[in-house]
This record gives sequence, C-alpha cells and structure tokens, in this order.
Amino acid sequence: MLLTIDVGNTNIVLGLYRGRGDEAELVRDWRMRTDARITADELALTMRGLLGPHADLVSGISALSTVPAVLRELRVMLDRYYPAVPKIVVEPGVRTGVALLVDNPKEVGGDRLVNTLAAYHLFGTACVVVDFGTSTNVDAISPRGEFLGGAFAPGIEISVDALAARAAALRKVELVRPRSVIGKSTVECLQSGILFGFAGQVDGLVNRIVRELAPEGPPVTVIATGGLAPLVLSESETITEHVPELTLLGLRLVYERNTR
Repeated sequence: MLLTIDVGNTNIVLGLYRGRGDEAELVRDWRMRTDARITADELALTMRGLLGPHADLVSGISALSTVPAVLRELRVMLDRYYPAVPKIVVEPGVRTGVALLVDNPKEVGGDRLVNTLAAYHLFGTACVVVDFGTSTNVDAISPRGEFLGGAFAPGIEISVDALAARAAALRKVELVRPRSVIGKSTVECLQSGILFGFAGQVDGLVNRIVRELAPEGPPVTVIATGGLAPLVLSESETITEHVPELTLLGLRLVYERNTR
C-alpha cells in the first residue's frame, strides 16, 4: 500500500492508497497538527499510531513538505524507519511531467506542483485550483496542463487570529454561516465578514485569472481543496468542483511516474 504524506504549515495529512493507476483506491486518510519542532522519532511514532493495523502494510511512500524544519526530520524518519521501502520526496528535480511556466521554477512549492498534476489528470482542461490552507492559494493551469503561476492571499484562520489579536473588542468566533449578510450582533458581523468576505475574495481572483487564462471562453474547471474549503464552498459563485484529496492524489501520481 502507498502512504502519501502532505506536510503543510498547519496540518500534516496522510493518505493510504491500495492499488495503482485507474484501480487505485484511497483507503483512509488522517490529519495531524504540524509542529515545526517535531523530531523524526516523534513523527514516526505519531504516524504509526494513526496508521494502526495498516502500519506494516506500507510498501511505498510519496511525501512533500512546505515546512523546511519538518522536511529535514521527515527525511531522517523515512531513512530510519522505512529503509527498504521505495520512496519519493517531491522537490526540484523529481520527475512530474508538469511544465512550470514561471520565472523561477525552484520557488514553486511541492503542494502547488502536485495539485496541478492531479487537477489536470482528473479534468483534462484549463483549471484554477483554490487551496484553502494556511494561505489561500489560487493557481492557474493551462489547457495543456502547464503550471502558469497564481496568487496568494492570507488564509481564513490567519485572518481571524490577526483580527482577534489586533482589535480589543473583537474575538475569535465559530466559523459558521450567519443568519444574513447584515449581522445583528458582533458575532454575526464577524461571521459575515469572514465567510462572505473570503468567498468574494476568491470569486474576484478566480474571475480575473479566468479572463487572463481563457479570454476566448474555453472551459475552465475551478477546483477547491484544502482543509478550510467546506467553509466557503456553498457561498462561492465560481468554484465548480471540490476535491479534498487533490494533493494526496498528486502525490500518488508522482510516485507512479517515478517507480514504474
């Protein structure tokens, strides 16, 4: 079974796949908090606890990390605890088949790269991928599957934390849909600004990217992924697809390209 590991700034997401190619199936996925101070031994122990009875069935590993400190410990963990298991760590030089049409390809994070691969694999059209994580990443993919670049915006949780920290009369609130856009209490005002404000931000960025990407109107698939995507999905006017496991799928595809 293939273990996929996506280390983000906020969470580490694990996915376990059975089979290869079109017959591959995501058996389970898990989510754990990212700690930049975690050691290789702690990482291995936590992962093994989550995998449970599946831990001894891992026959391949595909991983990425956007946190340099954790990437170092991830490499140590893979070498120490899985020495005989074939493994791929997504980084510059790893074969993905994705052309990077940007000024400095080495700056492109592994998560954006595998999301591009997975999105084009699923839909085969020009795509915009909106990844709702620590930051909100809006990335453009050409009709030929090339990565064209994109836009970054502060993530939902970062913005909420900053607002609560800098405004004495405001506080963190539950991120749910308020009764109306016009809030009738401090809590509803915050919820309205967060939920509808971020939906409007995403729609504005997506519409501008689509006008540049496909000015003559060929189909563009707009895909949402990331842990916070469900908060905005029902309010967005531009998102057409929700693929929670997009990054894990991309990791599987990269592994298969490099281990045939």
